[in-house]
Amino acid sequence: MIASQKWTHSLPVMQQSVLFAAVRGPDGIAKYHPCKFLIRWYRRCILIGALDHNVFTNPHDPRGGSFTGPSFTTTKENKNYIALDHFDWRPSMEPIVSDYLRALDELPHHFQLHFLHAAQIIGYKHPDDLIRTWWCDLYETLVQDMHLQPETEEAMDYRLSDNEWQWREKSHKATQE
Repeated sequence: MIASQKWTHSLPVMQQSVLFAAVRGPDGIAKYHPCKFLIRWYRRCILIGALDHNVFTNPHDPRGGSFTGPSFTTTKENKNYIALDHFDWRPSMEPIVSDYLRALDELPHHFQLHFLHAAQIIGYKHPDDLIRTWWCDLYETLVQDMHLQPETEEAMDYRLSDNEWQWREKSHKATQE
């Protein structure tokens, strides 16, 4: 069985590599750091759950262990319990994104760039409209937080197309050695 979701298989290898580079998360960060809750949702969007080989479509499904576990809980013990069937998870993710943004100075810049570009790929390529839109919004938020402009999908596809000359054209010569 392949660990990544089927939708990722049609992406260029360069884009798949970016997705896998962000899966692990940053080294040296506490297990319950705000980034870990976003990383769990990220993993759910690109990986198949190892415990029961399922594809997650939301960040709150209680399955998934700790690696692809929920980003937040909606249990009967939780005062914010909501039936899982028709639950709009996006508002529950807003404080998680805010906590992540407030904690960015604690994270390695290298990880943040991997995560930002991975969010961009999901935001442009995920087959589920709700998930794709959420990740695109997160990508734009992360880019704006860096005081930059978002890259278009077409520009990203050009840069990460598996074409060596296009990659060289878009990268600095110091990184091509």
